[in-house]
Amino acid sequence: MNDVEGYIADLESPQQEIMDFLHQLIASYPEVSPKIRYKIPFYYRRSWICYLNPTKDGGVELAFTRGNELSNEQGLLRFRGRKQVGGVIFYALGDIREEVLHEVLQEAFVLDEQVPYNVRRKH
Repeated sequence: MNDVEGYIADLESPQQEIMDFLHQLIASYPEVSPKIRYKIPFYYRRSWICYLNPTKDGGVELAFTRGNELSNEQGLLRFRGRKQVGGVIFYALGDIREEVLHEVLQEAFVLDEQVPYNVRRKH
């Protein structure tokens, strides 16, 4: 069991089932590395792609670190006051539209491969 799987195992239902499903889905892509960062699971290829964050109201947010650069033509991502990170919160396994999620993940992976992540820091 790796760190991310251990993290997920410590959650309670339904967050555990949702997070496990999303983890398996994301980790099934080639060259994806799951790691615990900032006390939650992050998924990397060349740079950060997305992360899973349990919400206080019992959901799980799948958030894309470069959400503002994705097309969001599926209408899945919500920014909720954030400028860069866009995500979707799931409250049950039945909420997950797997086909749509694959489209967003594919776009995020292509972005990661083709456009270098540029950290903009204020000086």
